[in-house]
Amino acid sequence: MVLVKEPIEFIWDRGNKEKSWVKHEVTDKECEEVFFDEHKVISKDQFHSKREKRFILLGETKRKRLLFVVFTLRGKKVRVISGRDINRKERKLYEKAA
Repeated sequence: MVLVKEPIEFIWDRGNKEKSWVKHEVTDKECEEVFFDEHKVISKDQFHSKREKRFILLGETKRKRLLFVVFTLRGKKVRVISGRDINRKERKLYEKAA
């Protein structure tokens, strides 16, 4: 599922800015980079979409780091909620799609 080929703009609110760095040592820039991975995998986040639709993205950064990023859309803007390294199961899903 491709929602937006190239996000026009990213939204980082005070609560989410640098949250992924503090928890998982993933920079905000790395979270943004995975949206431009041509092999990215995007799916709905079924468990956390009660208040707003959330999505999960598996993608690769410019430095070949594979990330699991949770985000929502606000119009054509992307609001990243969190990012972390993918686990073994997620790596297989990404590799299968790529």
